[in-house]
Amino acid sequence: MVGLHFISTKNKEEEEEEERDKVLIRLSLTMGLEGVDDELQKILDASMDEVPARRRAREAFKDIQLGIDHILFKTPTDGLKIEESYEVNSKGFEIFCKSWFPEASKPKAAVFYCHGYGDTCSFFFEGIARKLASSGYGVFAMDYPGFGLSEGLHSFIPSFDGLVDDVIEHYSKIKENPEFCSLPSFLFGQSMGGAVVLKIHLKQPKAWDGAILVAPMCKIADDMVPPKWLTTILIGMANFLPTYKLVPQKDLTEAAFREPKKKEQAAYNVIAYKDNPRLLTALELLKTTEEIELRLKEVSLPLLILHGEADTVTDISVSKALYDKASCSDKTLKLYKDAFHSLLEGEPDEIITQVFGDIISWLDEHSLKVET
Repeated sequence: MVGLHFISTKNKEEEEEEERDKVLIRLSLTMGLEGVDDELQKILDASMDEVPARRRAREAFKDIQLGIDHILFKTPTDGLKIEESYEVNSKGFEIFCKSWFPEASKPKAAVFYCHGYGDTCSFFFEGIARKLASSGYGVFAMDYPGFGLSEGLHSFIPSFDGLVDDVIEHYSKIKENPEFCSLPSFLFGQSMGGAVVLKIHLKQPKAWDGAILVAPMCKIADDMVPPKWLTTILIGMANFLPTYKLVPQKDLTEAAFREPKKKEQAAYNVIAYKDNPRLLTALELLKTTEEIELRLKEVSLPLLILHGEADTVTDISVSKALYDKASCSDKTLKLYKDAFHSLLEGEPDEIITQVFGDIISWLDEHSLKVET
């Protein structure tokens, strides 16, 4: 794994304090997040705008996150090599990155993950990555600058192109590693991560062997976009107040998760961005989706597109348009009846299992194609 690895140097007092925190967190499971101990509540109440608070919250909750009763966390870690690291990029941001590998065999291919808006690769994706690695794949993930455990103002995107360049920089270094350069390489993007994947491909049209897009943000659903008159005002304000959290937004968790129990479990993603979008971030997302809509014909790599038919967060019609217009002949569109936006996190277990099956079957087929 590219980057520095960290060895624990905690003294006995620090270990005892950490153990007390874990007990308090376990207690919070039976009381609900609102009933946590005062000290733990201070961690949750702290502003997550800067990364130290986000890292402290993740450290306090990471064990309990992986212990919740969700199908994603039932894949055993036996036989997997899992590494976390931090790496400073060319812009001076310390980036959190993680990898998952099967220990006993060479990976069939390398899968490079791009997470969604406000999200991180250190919660639900942990379970997704375990499943992929258990199926024989090497998986790489990172938090974008300003997201999750990476440095930067929380969920602030001053330039979507700049964010894409950050991802290309990090993943290109990994692909150049002699250990991985011979492996087939696939991009995997969820929601806004789907837009990141498509922009990576448009910037590097020959660099990747295929892409998996789960509910890709090729267009934001109309119900999620403010009225045109308000959008015009917000665009003007973004020039003067780019980081202000002034863009009205519906509850994304409510819209994205179909199963009530899983919707409640999403609250344990304690470093997810939950405030209103920042002005410039919202503008960059809008501009990006408008650009992607106009460039669907330029998409030329093998595609697997998966979308819930009841998704009200990202527009399913544009996923259908991407399938129709993409210039590649190797493309697959899978639609899931009654499914919401979070296909791998918020659906009934049988749907999540079906989606995983479709992804792994596609990867198995396309990994063999590349090798032959």
